Parts: sequence; structure tokens; C-alpha cells
Amino acid sequence: MWCSRMALRRLQRITPLALTSNMQREMSTLSRVYITRQIPPEGLKILRESGQVQFQLWDSDDIPVPRQEMLEKVKGADALLCVLTEKIDAELLDAAGPNLKVLSTMSVGFDHLSLEELKKRGIRVGYTPDVLTDSVAELTVALLLTTSRRLIEATHEAKTGGWGTWRTLWLCGHELANSTVGILGLGRIGVAIAERLAPFKVKKFIYTDVVPRPELASMINAEYVSFDELAKQSDFLSVCCALTPETKEICNKNLFSKMKNTSIFINTSRGGVVNQDDLYEALSTGQIAGAGLDVTVPEPLPISHPLFTLKNCVILPHIASASYTTRNAMSALAANNLLLGLRGEPMIKELKL
Repeated sequence: MWCSRMALRRLQRITPLALTSNMQREMSTLSRVYITRQIPPEGLKILRESGQVQFQLWDSDDIPVPRQEMLEKVKGADALLCVLTEKIDAELLDAAGPNLKVLSTMSVGFDHLSLEELKKRGIRVGYTPDVLTDSVAELTVALLLTTSRRLIEATHEAKTGGWGTWRTLWLCGHELANSTVGILGLGRIGVAIAERLAPFKVKKFIYTDVVPRPELASMINAEYVSFDELAKQSDFLSVCCALTPETKEICNKNLFSKMKNTSIFINTSRGGVVNQDDLYEALSTGQIAGAGLDVTVPEPLPISHPLFTLKNCVILPHIASASYTTRNAMSALAANNLLLGLRGEPMIKELKL
């Protein structure tokens, strides 16, 4: 398991392909790369200093590249470096043409990629798992505590004059001590979350997945349970699974109806794993106590969405990996994956299609 700081230092030390005199004479034949966003500086530095590529990028971090612009700019590219806001599908791959051999996404998730199309065309895919484990786990714990202890509500009351005399049950929340924490989808991030929560005197960790994960579970002394038991037993339920056809809207009325009315639901994975209408119903009727979301459908979630009207729902703008160290490590890993892929060498982190 990589620490993001160690990973960044390791990625910075990877030696770029040395330029031979022949390569220097052939600068005009450098591989063409299109980058769909202004990525953090470490990745751009690696690409610039590699002597292997010439690149063009959509030079904005605030506004995603317009689709038509991207369809034009990818024409003839040998490689693409994208982020999770860009849909990489048959239309875009057709626009890029037959030169495209490598796609590197600066993300751990890959639901924005048409994997079948990429496989059919023999395009190699790099992604950036591991390096964001620490930052996502930290944010998940922060979101869980913020939701369970009603910190957003409390801040609002303090700012708007609601803070009056001391009251016995005003703004009471739910504590972690002696609780059962459930994890839906036990991977690196799920383990890292549990490791951070253990010092809060959690009584028991439980999890469910497509199959038991005994090696990972032993690291946090977690018990494998069925999906129904996960819902029934969890005082805090953290969703850590990938978005796949099998997990799409798996967190729905069926799950929420089995949870305790004191339970806290946390999602830092992908918005698509939750049926948001069912979640709104569960929260507004008191079926569950609260929810903390770092991911939604769509993103950004319209400010008119009913979930924003609920005091017991904390919504963040998809910032789980938003630390300077982690985002630079992701950028560096994405750049190195791309360069290695163009050289026909094994990527550091490659999706096996």
C-alpha cells in the first residue's frame, strides 16, 4: 500500500527515456499527446522532461474541455491523458483515429471509459490507484464525523443566532465508541478507513463484497457478512465499492429499509452506486439518521436537488483525493503510465482489459 508522499517521491525519481542523438534529430516525430485538463505540475514536468512526447492540453482547471473541442484536438493523437469528467467512448476513439495506442486516466475509477471499445481497438489503459488511498480515507473519516456529529448544522446555528441557552438534547449526534462499522466493498481504501476509525473504540468492523477478502479483512479484524446483515448491523455504513453494472444503485430502498434509524450512511466511492430518490426518502422520513456524500449523480449536483434541503445530509463536491500531495502523485503516475505505454513497456498501474 503506497503512502501518497512516498509514491510522489518514487514517481519523481523515475528516469525519463534518455535522448539519443538520433532522437534529437527526430524531434518532429515525437509522439503526439492530448491532455484534456490542466493537470497538476508534477505530471506536466515529467512529460516535458521526457524528450519523448509533444503535447497539447486544454489549459483550464475550472471548465472541462467542450466535447466538440476535444473531438477536434484528439485527431491523430498517439496518446490521451484524461480525467474522470471526460467520456471516452466510440465517438471519441473514432475521432482520434488509428494512431491512438495509449490512454492514461488520472483517476482510480474508470466508469467514464468504454472499456470494450478500448479493448477492441487494442488501446492500453493506465490509471492511478493506491496513491489516493490515504487522502480518500482521511476525507471519509472527516465526512463521517461531520455527518454523525451534525457539524454543518451546528455551524449554521452558531452563525445565524440559533445558539441560545444550553439544552440537553440539542444537536445530539451519534458516536463511534462501541459501534459497528460496515464497509461495502473491502479494498485498500476500506482497510485504510477502518485503520483510522479503530482508535475511536469501534466495537466491530464488518464488510461485504463479491467474495470474502480474508487477507485484507485480517488487517482490520473485520467479519464477512451478507449484504442484508451489513445493512442490519451497521451503525455506520461506508461505501467503498467500484461502480460496475452489478453495483449500480445497489444502495437503494432495499438497503435503507433494513438499516437502523440511528445509522449513518457515507459514500465516497461513486454517485452511481446510490439511488438518490430512495436515499432522500430514507433521510426525510427518518428511516436512517444521516448521510454524507462526496459523490453524486450528476456532478455537480444541481442546487435545486431535494437532497440539499435536508439538514441530515452533508454533500461535498467530490474532494476525497483533493490534497496537494495526492493530486500531484496522481498526475505523476498518469504521466509515467502514458510514457511507459508509448514505449511498449509495462505501465506502473495498467488496467488489464
